[in-house]
Amino acid sequence: MMQAIGLGLVVSIIFSETLGLAAGGMVVPGYMAMMFHEPSRIAGTILVSIFTFLLIKLLSNYMFIYGRRRTVLVILIGFLVGWLSREFFIFNISEGQSLEFQAVGFIIPGLIANWMERQGVVQTLSTMIVAAVLVRLLLMIFTGGRVIE
Repeated sequence: MMQAIGLGLVVSIIFSETLGLAAGGMVVPGYMAMMFHEPSRIAGTILVSIFTFLLIKLLSNYMFIYGRRRTVLVILIGFLVGWLSREFFIFNISEGQSLEFQAVGFIIPGLIANWMERQGVVQTLSTMIVAAVLVRLLLMIFTGGRVIE
């Protein structure tokens, strides 16, 4: 886990400096790389992030959201929507198997939504996915093919 977060930080900095695009937050690629074995959780995180982004867009029609207030509000709403995903987005497929569209982490959806607001949804999600794949590939190379969960 520590290796994934560290590599995610390095990849995020490289992407930010070379491409001018953020991967949804500095720690997001590392967390996403660790969740490749659970694609429903990645999908859940993206859905929670998009819902948070849309909710912030709606709220900004009725209140002033800028600066630190916006950042804190986006992360707080992402936290709350992520918590709801942990409570209600678990579907039982068959006996002993379930499909979980839960968000990864507590602040990850808010960080992703924050960057969606700043640089756009497509740019944020595409940069995040490419960075997470690169982190996962580097993890596999550095661990000799073993995948660290």
